[in-house]
Amino acid sequence: MGAIQPKVSEPVSDELALVEAAKAGDDAAFEELVRRYDRNVFRIAQHITQNREDAEDVVQDAFVKAYTNLKQFQGQSKFYTWLVRIAVNEALMKLRRRRPERTVSLDEDVKTEDDSVPREVADWSPNPEQQYTQAELRDILDRTIHGLPATFRTVFVLRDVEGLSTEETAEALSLSIPAVKSRLLRARLQLRERLNKFFQRRDRANGSQKTVSGDGNQ
Repeated sequence: MGAIQPKVSEPVSDELALVEAAKAGDDAAFEELVRRYDRNVFRIAQHITQNREDAEDVVQDAFVKAYTNLKQFQGQSKFYTWLVRIAVNEALMKLRRRRPERTVSLDEDVKTEDDSVPREVADWSPNPEQQYTQAELRDILDRTIHGLPATFRTVFVLRDVEGLSTEETAEALSLSIPAVKSRLLRARLQLRERLNKFFQRRDRANGSQKTVSGDGNQ
C-alpha cells in the first residue's frame, strides 16, 4: 500500500478565473470555490484537531478568513494551497488552545535531504494479510495517523493523504522543503512502526482465540 491518492479530483484550470470573479464581487464564484474544497479542508482539519465539531468550526473560519482577505491573494500559488495554509493555521490554533503541546522550531529536523532518505521507506506501510476489508484498513489507518504527533501528522496528511506536492506542503505550512521531507520521513517511519505493532497484536490475539477455540473443541 503506497501513498494514498489525492482526494482533489476537480480540475483546477478555472480556479484563477473563479478567484478573480470572487474578487470582483461575484459571490457565486466564491461559493463554487467553497463547494469545490470544503470537504478537503474538513478532512485536513479533522485530522489535525481530531474532533468533528472543531473541524467544522475550522472550515467555517477558514473560508470566512479567505473571503475577507481574498484581495491579498496574489495568484502566485494555487488558491487551494493558500486556503490550506489558512485552514491549517486555524486548526493548529484550536489544537493549542485545547491541548497545549511543546512548540517545535520550524528549523528542527531539517537535515534530511533527497540523497539521505532511505529508498526502502517508499513502501512505508506494512503488508497485512487480506483478512481486513478496505473499510477496516481505512479505520485502522485513520486511528494510527491520529496517534502521530501533530507536527508530523499535519505534514503526512497534506502530503500523503491529500496529495499536495512537497513544494505545496512546504508553502502551506511555511516550512522549508528539507523540513517537510524530514518530517514526512519521520511520520512515515512512525506510522509504519505503529501499524506493524497493531497487526502484531491483532495476530497474537487471533492466535490466542484460535488456541482457546481448539482446546474447547477437544
